[in-house]
Amino acid sequence: MELELRHLRTVRAIADAGSLTRAATALGLAQPALSAQLKRIERALGGELFERGRHGVRATALGELVLERTRIVLPAVTELQQEAVRFARSPGATASLRLGGTHGPLLGALVDRLADVAPEVRVTTCTSWSERQLAGLLAEGRLDFALAGTCGSAAPPGAEGLVWREVAVDPVFVMLPEGHALADAHEIGLTELAEEEWACVPGDGCFGDCFAASCARAGFTPRRMYETDVTSLVHLVQVGRAVGLCRATYPTTPGIVSRPLRGTPLSWRHLLGRHAVSQDADTSATVLAQARMAHAGVAARSDSYTEWLAARRVP
Repeated sequence: MELELRHLRTVRAIADAGSLTRAATALGLAQPALSAQLKRIERALGGELFERGRHGVRATALGELVLERTRIVLPAVTELQQEAVRFARSPGATASLRLGGTHGPLLGALVDRLADVAPEVRVTTCTSWSERQLAGLLAEGRLDFALAGTCGSAAPPGAEGLVWREVAVDPVFVMLPEGHALADAHEIGLTELAEEEWACVPGDGCFGDCFAASCARAGFTPRRMYETDVTSLVHLVQVGRAVGLCRATYPTTPGIVSRPLRGTPLSWRHLLGRHAVSQDADTSATVLAQARMAHAGVAARSDSYTEWLAARRVP
């Protein structure tokens, strides 16, 4: 693993918090995920950075060395970002937007809308399954905006100086092969799927834990969860190997139906992130408004989501 700025920010956050538990809360991570990330960082640097104890963590000699470097490197990078923003806004600079996003149709829909409302702006894109990686790219000034998300009301991906605005909140639906016994149901209870195997795309937030907790409340433990890319997930569902978890805006796919889960035990909050100093207010407002309109357009193309929304409208 190559050391990145986001890794230095993680080390800094652990030192500032004084414990992995408090640092995980501040970063919006599960504590086991942060512990695993710290172990990878320590392997990359060649030794332990912190001594663990009952009352928290304390930096080792190597840890103190790394922390001393972060006090120099991180402010220097922030200053570089600010200088780059000033340069980009100077007369003669090329109008461009660098957008990032996770899997799903929302990023493409936003690019399409921006091409209509601002054809003179050159838009480039970057995708990642990791919301935390996207947050790191924003913090490093390598992206202008990023579409990411959180499970339910969880905190947004953590990185210093980032601003997150809500685009929309979707229920999480289940994907079934057309021949499944529950394919014609209007909604499906988790208990009805207790004997199934599952598939979802990977992420570094708390979605997996939230799903496991929802199943536990329903009285069962998932038999197996395949974490894989979207294409492989679709294949596993089409051939009946697994049922899939997806956001309600996932587009219609041949051989597959998507259905709501009874009681909406899981939800996904779409967020648009930016660095606090990277864009002016007008640009930020425009991109946010177009992201919300893009989401509305994507939702309107999903029959199952449209029916779910209609059933919840107040007469």
